[in-house]
Amino acid sequence: MSEELKDTARKIRRLTLKAIFEAKSGHPGGSLSCVDILTCLYSKILTSGDRFILSKGHACPAWYATLAEMGEIPEALTLRKLGSQLQGHPSPQLSQVVTPTGSLGQGFSVGVGIALGFKHIKSPSKVYVLLGDGELQEGMIWESASIAAVYALGNLCAIIDYNGFSSDDRVLGLEPLADKWKAFGWHVLQVDGHDLEHLEYALDVFRKGSIKPQVIIARTKKGKGVSFMEGRPEWHGSLVLSKKELNEALAELN
Repeated sequence: MSEELKDTARKIRRLTLKAIFEAKSGHPGGSLSCVDILTCLYSKILTSGDRFILSKGHACPAWYATLAEMGEIPEALTLRKLGSQLQGHPSPQLSQVVTPTGSLGQGFSVGVGIALGFKHIKSPSKVYVLLGDGELQEGMIWESASIAAVYALGNLCAIIDYNGFSSDDRVLGLEPLADKWKAFGWHVLQVDGHDLEHLEYALDVFRKGSIKPQVIIARTKKGKGVSFMEGRPEWHGSLVLSKKELNEALAELN
């Protein structure tokens, strides 16, 4: 994987933290953990007509930073400002938002519905849904997973940002996660969620086509790239990033 792509991910992490600092609110931990996934999707994978849904909507600072870095929106520093399109959870005020995802679990169910619609009209478009491991504790996730397999939605790819934490502490009760998805009839791939080559490989496998829907379990670190945030549940959200903390984080991401 080129150094250019790694540099893009680094820029997105920096912009994510700057946006959260300017907003004086946000979710740095789960945003930083999914940056490499977003970088790979937007740099290498998504094509015109595809749909992307950020089901873990609280990680939108990273998504907005990705869109800004790719030139799809003019900036990312109006996060959570009054009148801004960049709300604290994705809102249809922003044209790239397929569905609002403030409530965990709902984005995935909408993605299943869109994939079913694409299949019905024989569209070549794909649907990608980025999930957090915390929302996998929602019953609607597994109901939707079951329906996707029943209808053989081979045009649907779920990507799990598996950083092991939710808002309070470690996520419990998900293992054996891969076996559960297999039992629901999904094709399962497990990758290092910070290895851009592994991510691209897994997404290319999906694009080659399958009868089954595919899930990529991407093992990540909450707060990836910033030493004092990595693996620390207190950096999930509901905090104010100080100027000193911002500068220390940006220095590490140089």
